[in-house]
Amino acid sequence: MRADYKVLLDACVLVNFGVCDLYLRLAEKPRLLLPKWSQQILDEVYNVHVEKLEWEKRLADSFQKKIKEYFPGAMVTDYKDLIPVMTNDEKDRHVLAAAVRDHVDLIVTFNLKDFETEHLEKWDLEAIHPQDYLLSLYYMKPTVVMMKLSKIASDRDKDLEDVILDLGQSLPKFSHKLMEDLGTRS
Repeated sequence: MRADYKVLLDACVLVNFGVCDLYLRLAEKPRLLLPKWSQQILDEVYNVHVEKLEWEKRLADSFQKKIKEYFPGAMVTDYKDLIPVMTNDEKDRHVLAAAVRDHVDLIVTFNLKDFETEHLEKWDLEAIHPQDYLLSLYYMKPTVVMMKLSKIASDRDKDLEDVILDLGQSLPKFSHKLMEDLGTRS
């Protein structure tokens, strides 16, 4: 597996705290992916954090500052000229344009309907659900994925199983597979 496999994380992935936390930890050493996003994606994340999830602005600001600080190479720029030629769902054309501009390998999104295959093929791109990509990473590097999950559990002072079950709210197949492999019923 290439540790420099570029994955564009859509706003819907970054706003989900548990999913985002796992993806960003998988981007730290030993790295399984190289995360990418645009300022427009981060602006969407900020708006959801403040307006829909009712985060305090200082917390949303801190998230934005930290994500940029810890992943300075993740920002995709100079893609707006590509937006008009994108044919996928209009509200997510900026996501596809950023992915094309940076030659990412994969778009990770919960909104697969906005990235139908016929709109991605000409760019040699694929969109995948977050749990499906996590399952792929787990099958390839189970020890690394479990190590990252164990670190999340430790940092949150929770049991590993509880962290995995919490992820099951958004990633049921992924959670079920991990619990099954741990010999625990989910």
